[in-house]
Amino acid sequence: MSYRLFIANKNYSSWSMRPWVALKALDIPFEEVLTPFDGAGPQTAFTSFSPTAKVPCLHENESVVWDSLAIIEYVAEDHPDLWPRSRAARAWARCATAEMHSGFPALRDECSMNCALRIELGTPSEGLQRDLDRLETLWCEGLQRFGGPWLAGERFTAVDAFFAPVAVRVQGYDLPLGETALAYAQRLLEHPGVAEWVSQGIAEPWVDAPHEQDCRRGRRVLADRRT
Repeated sequence: MSYRLFIANKNYSSWSMRPWVALKALDIPFEEVLTPFDGAGPQTAFTSFSPTAKVPCLHENESVVWDSLAIIEYVAEDHPDLWPRSRAARAWARCATAEMHSGFPALRDECSMNCALRIELGTPSEGLQRDLDRLETLWCEGLQRFGGPWLAGERFTAVDAFFAPVAVRVQGYDLPLGETALAYAQRLLEHPGVAEWVSQGIAEPWVDAPHEQDCRRGRRVLADRRT
């Protein structure tokens, strides 16, 4: 078995982060292949490894899996510990992961991921506040129902990996959440796999102007950890 995980810049690519962190957390061997973003528009360089010209994309022998959630499910066929062992916890974790995969549109739009920047967000928009309220409800539900310290119980699983980029956003934009949710976000940031991704993202030599502009949007930059 030989997984090759194709990703883009660790500083920006939240979707690449999710399966990368999941595989790292469970010590599942894989080869990382990083292709940096190249400005706005279609990423033609990605067409050589991804049928959608998007990241992440996983290759194993003749198999090509081109979506982050599909990657998790594919790898879980051989590594079932990517999901919780309890059926109830596994069902909840899959629902929460799918909700992250398809939801939280204002959070994605207004708080684009950047591992290096600290940005003064100001008062959240109505849409962003709805997303934050739902995020807090979801996190607190999982932590209370399954006993923590991770969303579906005592082990870090795929559902935690899928919310790792949100923890980066919580820190980068100082998002207003309650004590329990903030403590969980901090645990995510301190997880070795998440911390490794973030530190490598900050150390990257590439700066992609469209991603930088999408994060800044004229807002005040409080800190840039690259400097």
